[in-house]
Amino acid sequence: MDPVRLDTTGVPRTYLSVPGEDRWMTDPHPLTIDYGHHPPVRELLDIVLYCLEDLSLGFERWDEPSAHGPGAYFAVVSGRSLRDYADAMGENVWPTEECRRVHGADSSFYETVRDVSRSRDGAVVVGVDNVIQRQMVRFRDLSGADAAESDEQAGVEYAEWMGSRHMSALETSARDEVVATATLSAENGRVTVFRDGTFDARTRDELASEWRG
Repeated sequence: MDPVRLDTTGVPRTYLSVPGEDRWMTDPHPLTIDYGHHPPVRELLDIVLYCLEDLSLGFERWDEPSAHGPGAYFAVVSGRSLRDYADAMGENVWPTEECRRVHGADSSFYETVRDVSRSRDGAVVVGVDNVIQRQMVRFRDLSGADAAESDEQAGVEYAEWMGSRHMSALETSARDEVVATATLSAENGRVTVFRDGTFDARTRDELASEWRG
C-alpha cells in the first residue's frame, strides 16, 4: 500500500477539503480548540480513510448476497476519558504491540486495520496525539439531555441506508469530545466520515470512480 494517496498538487487527499467542506466550517468560540482543522489531525484521518477505501476496493465479493466484507469503525477523540459515553468491548482489542499509531510511512497500520476489520467488533479509538487505544469500545446512544442538546446543535439526521454502526458513528460525532468518526460498511463497502452530526459517504462505485480519476 502506498503511504498516502496524493492529488495532483502533492497534498494528501482529504474528505475534509472536498466540495461540501463549507458545511463543516463553523464559527467556533475564540477559545475553542478546533482539532478537526489541525493539519496533524487531518492527516491521521486521511490515512484512516485511505485504508478504509483501499479495503473496500480490494474486496471483490460485495455483489454476492451472502458475502460479508471487511468492516471498521474509527473515532478520533480529544477528551481524556470515554467513561461517560462508551463501554469496553471485552476481548475486542487493537493490537498495540503491532501498531501503536496511525501512520502511512509503512504498511503496519494498514495491515492491522485489515486484520481487525475481519476479526473484531467495536470502535477503534484514536487520540488527537495519534496514539491508538488498545481497548475497542461500544459508544452509547445519545439519550435524554445529551440527545436534545446534540440534535439542536448538530442537526443529526439519519439516512435510510444507515445501520446501527453508522447511526452510532453519526451520533458519536456530535459529541464535543469527538473530532470525527469514520466507518467501512461490511455489507456494501461504503466509506463514510462523520463530523459534528453530519456525514460524507462514498459508495464503492463512487470510490472506484474517484480512484480511477
